[in-house]
Amino acid sequence: MADRDDVRPVVLFYANGDWDGVAFREQLEELRHGLDLTLVHVLERPPNGWRGETGYITAEVLARHLPDGYQRFQYFICGPDPMMDAAESALIELDVPPERVHTERFDMA
Repeated sequence: MADRDDVRPVVLFYANGDWDGVAFREQLEELRHGLDLTLVHVLERPPNGWRGETGYITAEVLARHLPDGYQRFQYFICGPDPMMDAAESALIELDVPPERVHTERFDMA
C-alpha cells in the first residue's frame, strides 16, 4: 500500500506475547507516517507501564479501535490457530459479514 500511495485507511491489530517479540516494530512505525495506518499493539505479557491493549484480540479490543462503518471493511487475519479462532469469533460477535473475512493460518515451528 505504501508503494502505491494507497490512501485507504488501515487498522492493524498486532498481537504478540511481549514487546521484545514484536517483529518489524520500527518498520511499522515508519509506515504510520506514509499511510493512513492505525497500529494497535496487543500484548499478552506487557512491560511495566504499558498503556496499550493487553491480553488477546477480542471483540471489545476491536470495538475500541474500529471506526464507524467497520462492517463494510475487508478483514485479513493471519496467525496460529488459537489467535485465528479468537479473531474470527470476535468479528462474528461484531456482526462482520463472513465474506469480508479472509484468513491465512500457520503453525508455529
